[in-house]
Amino acid sequence: MSKSRLLITNIVGIIVILLLVGFGGYYYYEKANYVKTDEARVFAPLSQVIAASSGQLTEWNVKEGDSISQGDAVGSIKESGQSAAVTSMMDGTVIKNNVAQNQLVKAGDVLAQTADLSKIYITANIKETDLKNLEEGGSVDITVDGDSGKVFKGNVEEIGRATNSISSMLPAQNTGNYTKVTQKIPVKISIEDASDKVLPGMNAEVKISI
Repeated sequence: MSKSRLLITNIVGIIVILLLVGFGGYYYYEKANYVKTDEARVFAPLSQVIAASSGQLTEWNVKEGDSISQGDAVGSIKESGQSAAVTSMMDGTVIKNNVAQNQLVKAGDVLAQTADLSKIYITANIKETDLKNLEEGGSVDITVDGDSGKVFKGNVEEIGRATNSISSMLPAQNTGNYTKVTQKIPVKISIEDASDKVLPGMNAEVKISI
């Protein structure tokens, strides 16, 4: 092998080693300082506009995207010559409209759904093995698929007191077989200055400082 080729080979080898060391150092730093997951979603407080009686929806004053306040009269139902107001149960934005004016409705029908977009938050599912590293108040970097060009700041607000699987657990049966599966705990995370592109139900990724 010529000296020039040997020199090039050595240089390439050194670069590869440096890259491996760099990637290893970065991985160790990230692992030592952050808990990450892409099992996260955007949520907001939700409510429903309910028909209090049966009859014809003679007035209906909302559409998707409208902002309404708690107690607002958003429609009217007429039955047997009498009218009953349809009111909003909480402040929010109409995210789904299920009816149209003059439609017949029944008591208990969901006429619309609302979300309080001023109180958006993230729920992330964290492995039980990572839970020991988390504390309420810890800072979080958040990316949301609907606005992936931005990194939002947040904080750990609440750490769940049970795993996601607890609600589906059945009384234990002694079958003699058991497979250990890493469980996950829901963690509620605030999000600061969320853009109007961050909407309930969107997927998110979080990086929590530890």
